[in-house]
Amino acid sequence: MKVVCPAGIRYNICMFLLDLFVKPAYAQCPVCVVTVGSGLFLAKKLGIDDLLVSIWLSGLNTAIAFWMVSKIKKQVLNNGYLWTMVFFILTLAYVILTKQVGHAGNTFLGIDKIIFGLTTGLIVSVLAILTDKLLRSKNSGKVFFPYQKVVIPIILLVISTLVFSLLLKYT
Repeated sequence: MKVVCPAGIRYNICMFLLDLFVKPAYAQCPVCVVTVGSGLFLAKKLGIDDLLVSIWLSGLNTAIAFWMVSKIKKQVLNNGYLWTMVFFILTLAYVILTKQVGHAGNTFLGIDKIIFGLTTGLIVSVLAILTDKLLRSKNSGKVFFPYQKVVIPIILLVISTLVFSLLLKYT
């Protein structure tokens, strides 16, 4: 005689096992990372200046570093500024090793546009983080407006992009 297990019980057993062994996925940040990364690739292909693309690339690196730190449990490695510098150095190493820097005429104020943009993006992103922290400290640890932690970096990156876009246009 064959014993048949009702479909509902099989489903419940499967769901129980999945709950035991599968960790939840936090898809928001990876989706944003892929979207911004794809946007940067597309911007480069569309001929947007290296300096402007590099500013956003550095902003993306900083965002990834601070998001990653929120997932790290070990106190020694739980430092967003440390990881931001690690990503900055790795990105610099990558663009140097792949010979994306050092091309004649691809400079701004005598500095390679990619290196200048990465450095500018790093400074702007860190300033955005510090601005958010300063505003929170002035408001008893609370944000002044929804999504403040997201809006401030985007506004500062947009402003720096517009400033450098105008400087590139008129120099």
